[in-house]
Amino acid sequence: MVATSAPFGLDAAYHPSGVIKATAYPNGISSGYGTAIYKGAPVFLLTTGYLNLAANATDALLGAFAGVEYTDPVTQRPVVSPYWGSGQTYSGTMTAYVWDDPDIQYRIQASGSVAQTGIGDQADLTSVTAGSTSTGISGAMLNATLTGSGNQGQLRITGLDPAIDNAWGDAYTVVRVQIAEHQYRANKVAI
Repeated sequence: MVATSAPFGLDAAYHPSGVIKATAYPNGISSGYGTAIYKGAPVFLLTTGYLNLAANATDALLGAFAGVEYTDPVTQRPVVSPYWGSGQTYSGTMTAYVWDDPDIQYRIQASGSVAQTGIGDQADLTSVTAGSTSTGISGAMLNATLTGSGNQGQLRITGLDPAIDNAWGDAYTVVRVQIAEHQYRANKVAI
């Protein structure tokens, strides 16, 4: 039974091909971007070609942040990190990685209990700015208040994550989801 809130953001868990790959976005984050982006945090693509952290319930999503590589402007040493620090700058080029394939299913912890009747329903994200600078992991969660049939949410619940001691109705259920409001695919409301 999952009785503890211990979020880990959007964790890429399944792809129909059997291969989950992150896409590289060269210079994908503006040097000095003032918001932290943790591994597993939802991101979206701006018309400028830069990635930004997605806001709770308001942005269509490109995918989940998978890490970053850049050259530190002070030490001139390469940095490989699971997260982007708020206000971080870089010299030369950098590469941001995103799990952006619309067919990826992610595992994510809900902010409360989700019943089996939630399969096919949708929900938005919550706590998207939360994360740990120690681990670099996002604290984003699925909002346990589902949108209901005929309504649009950011994520579509596809099933229960098969983790040990995880069951429908747990206090903080871990579910499998797909992005329902994907920047590369047309939206489809909850069934």
